[in-house]
Amino acid sequence: MDEEIGRTTPGVPVDPEPQNVSNEDGIQERGKWANKTEFLLSMAGEIIGLGNVWRFPYLCYKNGGGVFFIPYFVFLFFCGIPVFFLETALGQYTSEGGITSWRKICPMFEGVGMASQVIVAYLNIYYIVVLAWGLFYLFNSFRNPLSWSTCDNYWNTENCYNYDTVNFHLPDSNCSFLHNQTAFSNESLKIRSPEEEFWVHRVLRTTGMSLGAVQWDLGLCLLLAWIICYFCIWKGVKSTGKVVYFTATFPYLMLILLFIRGVTLPGAGEGLKYYLWPQMNKILDPAVWRDAGTQVFFSYAVCQGVLTSLGSYNQYNNNCYKDCVALCILNSATSIFAGFAVFSVLGFMAHSLNMDINTVVEGGPGLAFIAYPKAVSLLPGAQFWAILFFFMIIFLGLDSQFVCVESLATAITDLFPATLRRPGRREVLVLAIAVVCFLLGLPLISENGIVLFMLIDTYGPSGISLLFIACFECIAVGWVYGTARLRCKPFP
Repeated sequence: MDEEIGRTTPGVPVDPEPQNVSNEDGIQERGKWANKTEFLLSMAGEIIGLGNVWRFPYLCYKNGGGVFFIPYFVFLFFCGIPVFFLETALGQYTSEGGITSWRKICPMFEGVGMASQVIVAYLNIYYIVVLAWGLFYLFNSFRNPLSWSTCDNYWNTENCYNYDTVNFHLPDSNCSFLHNQTAFSNESLKIRSPEEEFWVHRVLRTTGMSLGAVQWDLGLCLLLAWIICYFCIWKGVKSTGKVVYFTATFPYLMLILLFIRGVTLPGAGEGLKYYLWPQMNKILDPAVWRDAGTQVFFSYAVCQGVLTSLGSYNQYNNNCYKDCVALCILNSATSIFAGFAVFSVLGFMAHSLNMDINTVVEGGPGLAFIAYPKAVSLLPGAQFWAILFFFMIIFLGLDSQFVCVESLATAITDLFPATLRRPGRREVLVLAIAVVCFLLGLPLISENGIVLFMLIDTYGPSGISLLFIACFECIAVGWVYGTARLRCKPFP
């Protein structure tokens, strides 16, 4: 399709844009990327984000390490890459957003676009909470010693032990409960690292199952994240394309540095072995396959209308096939590389605590906020590296977040071009999206808000909902509109 999508026929313009209206009516024309680099970096910023350094490692950890790669690559080659290309090509083909693109090729499947925007709305509400956590860690990175590196804080419990300063194997060590067989056999008594206690008792402040009050400090971090996001995209695709030059490239420098430090730690080899060696007894577990499919769809941002929106700003004859293949390879390579950095640190933590690696920390989204801060604290000049690392986390999340907001704004604008494609209207629309999503996100940063966060993460923009959307997308293009028409005919 790469060459054929740009094929022309006599009398048909190469870059048709019937939705453009004369400026005499005060309606602005639909924008385009200034160059191909902006498109590639925006796409990379969307699909390469916290899902690579946060979600992929913890799903590997949860599902037995290396065995997770088998279903992951199955879903990648047979689902992720084809649907990724389909959505990007659809946007470029129609020059429309996530809803009106389906209306143009097959009106009865417009509900597919509507469903994808519901998914984007979920993402806009809960994904930015991870950025609020990152900002909270960033502000605590200026303390010396780092807040999560000691057990001398008010949030720490009697089960907190810092394995950098305590020798667990000496008989006169202050962790005498390890030599008490009765206490040691009590499953309710769990050794926790200071990094884990900071995450559970300081950031999340879990106290039970019911939701508590909104945490004012995390609330301010969430507000700041939305302010930054708003001013990155309020002017549309032209401002978005400039911001990603930095936000999409800087994180790779930090990942490389953390990987080098991680693999030089004692016990790192055991962590990497757990990461790469498949536990074949889990290959038949449906949960492993479900999580693998969910990760592919989540990480590749398919079925969210985002790819369609970004592709719609391309020139009509752009070679999107090669772009998509290159972006998909980069995405998966980043996920796998981030796993090396995480599991090398997990191996070190297991070695220091003399524990099994599959029990050294609890799985979940906090894995990256436990293993990575530990790696940072081991570097010379820990405060400096912590600041850089959490800047990386923020940049990784920001470019994904503002592309999601951009997608929703594009879809709504394309639905009502006569009303919203006028001077000043876009800024108001993006502000309204930001305010509404900020208010809906406040329960996620309350005490025990992590329960709601995990509920949305499991059943919202992931799992069976994405699978249904993907199936209907393939049916609409493959069986109703027809792949031959999409490949060979310029859109009328």
